[in-house]
Amino acid sequence: MFHCSRLRNPPRRPRLSATLYDLTCWTLPEFHTSANVAAERRMAESVWKRAHGLIAISSNTRDEAVERLGLDARRIRVIPCGVDAAFYTAGEAQAAAARARYGIDRPYVLAVGSIEPRKNIDLALDVWAALPAALREEFVFVAAGPEGWHAAHTVRRLRSAPAGVRYLGYVPQADLPGLTAGAALLFYPSLYEGFGLPVAQAMACGVAVLTSHVSALPETAGDAALYADPRSAGEFTDALERLLLSEDLRRKLGAAGRARAARYRWEEAARQSLEYFEGLL
Repeated sequence: MFHCSRLRNPPRRPRLSATLYDLTCWTLPEFHTSANVAAERRMAESVWKRAHGLIAISSNTRDEAVERLGLDARRIRVIPCGVDAAFYTAGEAQAAAARARYGIDRPYVLAVGSIEPRKNIDLALDVWAALPAALREEFVFVAAGPEGWHAAHTVRRLRSAPAGVRYLGYVPQADLPGLTAGAALLFYPSLYEGFGLPVAQAMACGVAVLTSHVSALPETAGDAALYADPRSAGEFTDALERLLLSEDLRRKLGAAGRARAARYRWEEAARQSLEYFEGLL
């Protein structure tokens, strides 16, 4: 068997398998480069449509692949992503080290991900600016992630250092568990996710999550998050203010997230993947 995630010309002799991450090049092609869209469409024709089996990282991804590409749902096994073990064990020591390393001296709201249109960081900045001044003085908004594509305007906004906003740029993987564990909450207003790994990582840390009610995000977070419409700055402003004003609600969501994140351990993903490969053979 040959399993691939990204490959244009896979071998033809062994049984072929692949991972489906998302269908954003079909649902939101305007948020990708033309090269990304072309590569995904080649992947669909050369791999997904002729694979003996497929792993989808969420039911939402599987359903969209069936609807948009005409794939047979019986060939697709849903296996969620795994979360690095370091997120499950990150505590105050790691959080304090991250705060010191990045010079964060106040409680903070964290956004994680490449700066590209789908992550909706411009809306996040608008939401932050609309909060009462007292909250923006008590908390700081920290964005962590490298510059992606179609992001020049957003990066300029981040680097202009609006009041109460810090842009860290790329953060090494080793720093992410501590940075996540130290946050008051994760703010993730993405327009579309095949799974939403930062959401699962925050839940593994026991950190409250505010995210979008679209794509796979409700499937990933379940009752361990507060949701809003990613096209509505007003909805997100109300939800963020509610969370920042209620430590009890943040604590409740964090506890629910930690319990839900148990299903996203890599050991479980490996067990399900082995079952899938054995069944395919």
